Parts: sequence; structure tokens; C-alpha cells
Amino acid sequence: MKIITSLIGLALILLGIYFLGKNILFTTDVYPYWWRGISADASVLFLTSGVISLFALPKNSKSLGWILIGISILLIFVSSRAILQPTSLWQFFLSLVSLTSGYKLLTFGKL
Repeated sequence: MKIITSLIGLALILLGIYFLGKNILFTTDVYPYWWRGISADASVLFLTSGVISLFALPKNSKSLGWILIGISILLIFVSSRAILQPTSLWQFFLSLVSLTSGYKLLTFGKL
């Protein structure tokens, strides 16, 4: 029964991330200058490295993952290649409820 609640929690977390992230677009264009595309590429690499290090590193060195994720967010704003589309309040509410209930199911096994 524990594995079923963990799988449902993981599915709810992924559903919440989908609802929250489907209105965020990352674009890559051909830049007239070679240095403008570096921050967009580096933000994807830093974000990937940060998420992997949050899951793979031991508990006492998780701060490195959060630092890498912070650098990627900073690079996204520097490159100005993240497009945030408007979202409805209902969709935002649904994503937050899905994320929090999935997290509680995954960690505690109950709502």
C-alpha cells in the first residue's frame, strides 16, 4: 500500500509541475552576437545539474543543487529568453493543490 501512495504522490507532483510549467516557454534563437546564446544554454545546463545534484548528492551537500538552480534562474532572466504567459487563477490553484497533496502523499503517506 505504501508503494501505491508513493506512486500517486509522484504522479500528483508531476501533474502540478505540468500545470504550473505549461505557460512558461524557453526560446532559443539565432543571435546576432555569439555571447547572447550562452546564458540560455548555460541556464539549461545549470538547471539540469542542480536537479540531478538534489537527488544524487548526500543530504549534507544539497545546498550545491540549490545554488545551481539559483544560478540557472538568474541566467534565464539575464538572457531574457523565458516567456511567462498568463495563467488562470484556477490553473494556478490546481497546480498548487496537486503539488502540495502529492508531496504530502510522497513523504507522509497520507493527506
